[in-house]
Amino acid sequence: MADPLRLGVLLSGGGRTLENILREIDGGRLAGLAEVAVVIASRHGIRGIAIGEAAGAGVHVVRRKDYEKVDAYSEAMARLLDEARVDLACLAGFLSYWIVPERYAGRVMNIHPALLPSFGGKGMYGHHVHEAVLARGCRVSGCTVHFVTNEYDAGPIVLQRSVPAYAEDTPERLAARVFTEECEAYPEAIRLFAEGRLRLADGIVHIDESGYQRPEGA
Repeated sequence: MADPLRLGVLLSGGGRTLENILREIDGGRLAGLAEVAVVIASRHGIRGIAIGEAAGAGVHVVRRKDYEKVDAYSEAMARLLDEARVDLACLAGFLSYWIVPERYAGRVMNIHPALLPSFGGKGMYGHHVHEAVLARGCRVSGCTVHFVTNEYDAGPIVLQRSVPAYAEDTPERLAARVFTEECEAYPEAIRLFAEGRLRLADGIVHIDESGYQRPEGA
């Protein structure tokens, strides 16, 4: 059996997405397929740090303001991923911009709380996204797992899952509905990567369908 996929999780907040990944590793669809090798936080004092430490992962805090230039900051991030021998970096509510080096092209994923390419780009994260969706009167929202490039939310799409959006929704209610789908989509995308079923061609991600069972509702 191949060694588990080594994950690097990058976060800036409460760590709910990290918790979900760890649950899937502990006994879900990522059992035996992946492990969290390192957690990188963009600031001190956040709950995600404690979650990473409790899981036994190497935990580091790398703050953008400690580096004069984004290139130096980005290299510090990549160096930690290198040292942990990370196969796939997973952004999990990570709010600092970093330049993905060429050696990590196709090896960094993110989950966005909307159906890209709608409601993406700089400044579109968290409650800002859900407020914008409702302000536009959308009837459908959801989440998108995509590979990360050096343009905000513009990387190739891996998976999407949708939810209804109601006129009477608050951003908090819509966010909760979307996060339920995030908890399905992100582990599924990681599993497909671990199994070597994702192929990128001409900016489009293709999924090897051999033996692939789509999750209910996908």
